Amino acid sequence: MSFDRAVILILVVIYAYVSAKDVMKDEKAFLVKKHLKRLKKVEGAIKLVGGRGEFEGNVEILHDGRWGGICDDEWDLAEAKVICRQLGYKNGTIKFTSNGHYGPAKRQFWMDNVYCDGSESEIISCRFDGWGKHDCEFSEAAGVTCGEFQEVKHEGSEKIKKSRKNNLMLKFPDSLKIRISGGRIKEEGKVELQVNEGKWEFICGDGWSLLEAMAVCKTLNLGYANNAFQTTYFGGKLGNSSYSNIKCKGNEEVFKDCLYDLNSTGICPGKDLAAVSCTKNAPDLVIDHVDIMRTAHLEDRQMFFLQCAMEENCLSSEAYRIQRDNPNNWHLETRRLLRFTARIFNTGTADFRPLIPKHLWEWHMCHMHYHSMEIFATFDIFNEKGIRVAEGHKASFCLEDNQCLPGVEPRYACANFGDQGISVNCSDIYKFSVDCQWIDITDIKPGVYSLKVVVNPEFKVPEMSYENNAAVCMFYYTETLGTVTNCSVQLP
Repeated sequence: MSFDRAVILILVVIYAYVSAKDVMKDEKAFLVKKHLKRLKKVEGAIKLVGGRGEFEGNVEILHDGRWGGICDDEWDLAEAKVICRQLGYKNGTIKFTSNGHYGPAKRQFWMDNVYCDGSESEIISCRFDGWGKHDCEFSEAAGVTCGEFQEVKHEGSEKIKKSRKNNLMLKFPDSLKIRISGGRIKEEGKVELQVNEGKWEFICGDGWSLLEAMAVCKTLNLGYANNAFQTTYFGGKLGNSSYSNIKCKGNEEVFKDCLYDLNSTGICPGKDLAAVSCTKNAPDLVIDHVDIMRTAHLEDRQMFFLQCAMEENCLSSEAYRIQRDNPNNWHLETRRLLRFTARIFNTGTADFRPLIPKHLWEWHMCHMHYHSMEIFATFDIFNEKGIRVAEGHKASFCLEDNQCLPGVEPRYACANFGDQGISVNCSDIYKFSVDCQWIDITDIKPGVYSLKVVVNPEFKVPEMSYENNAAVCMFYYTETLGTVTNCSVQLP
């Protein structure tokens, strides 16, 4: 090629680029922002895997040059909004997913107990337990669904939406039959469904949890769910008509009252099957809503006396901003706390035990005992629109028998690395005077709110029922007084 022809070719390319750049500007801006960190492979880059497109999937984050997952402990809408914002999605419905909704985690977990206030630009700006510190199984992968973005046609300026299927959640027909098979005993195995005397179909294990397993065990009169598996251990292979994305609330008496996603039929990124194990005996926690009303009160406390609690992320994000921006005098600032007692009674037929084994419990120097559960209870305050405005981020718990009915001997104690749990007919009591037994309400305005206290909030420890695990109350707040009243016990 001659020099003149080469020059002409370069000019043609430049002209074409200049002519098209206005048309492509919106699309390029989105894609550059969305992929910049991923392409550069810098610390904190994120991507979504396992979904039907780039707008959804389990979240993976890059740390120390390696990709890893995020555990779903404390994962909710605030974290999902940060992820979608970081990926460049500004519009559309944002949802958070848990229990490996887009398949089990394929790599190690880098982050656990992520806590965002929703305003962060990147997920690494949120608080979490530390890189690689977690107590999660591969089925606990956190994910998101972000709204689809706008693309620009290259031949014109008209914008079109990138199409995708929305979830179409349906109830099962009355003709539904259910069975479990492949187990060593009749109380365990993979779950199979049949409609209208047709072929027995398997269920995709992605997103399968104790809530769905509970409905299976009840339907088959096998008691209560003891475990929900995402596995191929019991044999079987998924097909094009296998059910997927099944959701139960936890209070269904029969499985046909649950919902399934018609548009996800035959789609299963994780390739595992849904399976269960059932048991005749299980714990059943009941929260004492009367004690919450009786003990609730306000306290203004200097941050100097809250340093131990701050190590466990027990104050709002604003407190940590003050600590960061005013390193010399932050401890002189004051926080307003709504304190209350949480009394949890086990009315079931089996002891309530921590999910993680004893050798993985974490020692905490401030409290001088081991914490056996990271998330045993959550405390939240919502405004009249149902938006959470304050959160009690109590991340670690020690379970023991503080008070038992007459004739029942306490068995569990936190002292001296003792066994932890809640015996049948005993209560674990977290008094209002205990560190982190509060909600930091410093930054909310006086008004009328809802207070919600939930035990076993992520349904990871099996129970007979979850319908009495939450206390929802009215919270009347003035500049000098906070009153909690009209509490009721319900499903979280």
